[in-house]
Amino acid sequence: MSARGRVLALDPGSKRIGMAVSDETRTIASPLRVFTRRTGGLREAVAAVQRAIADTDAVEVVVGYPLTLDGEVGTQARNAAAFAEALRAHVQVPVVLHDERLSSFEAEQMMDEARVRKADRESRLDAVAASLILRSYLDAGEAAG
Repeated sequence: MSARGRVLALDPGSKRIGMAVSDETRTIASPLRVFTRRTGGLREAVAAVQRAIADTDAVEVVVGYPLTLDGEVGTQARNAAAFAEALRAHVQVPVVLHDERLSSFEAEQMMDEARVRKADRESRLDAVAASLILRSYLDAGEAAG
């Protein structure tokens, strides 16, 4: 039997967190929104994810894990893992890491092909990247729910 329930995907960065969500059947991955980090730091970011889980009825959270091109764990991957660990302590759904090498690059390319104006990109890029992370995760069949 296949997994059911929405999956929330996150593309965490130091300034913004892109969010995307699947449909109930885990067939479609759609950009949701971008949360801009302010002075509230980690607490504020965790609260934003908690709201997104509640708003979407997500049963699982996928956090993009940006390994280097060589598959090594660099600073960004360590930061993503620490963020995932903080989420695990504050949310009631499974939180998993998923390799997201090049998702932001792919999102930029997609926006170029769609001729999205540069002025509109920053507000959408991270959510599009999160949707690519989610699509990759769903295609890999790793969903827990």
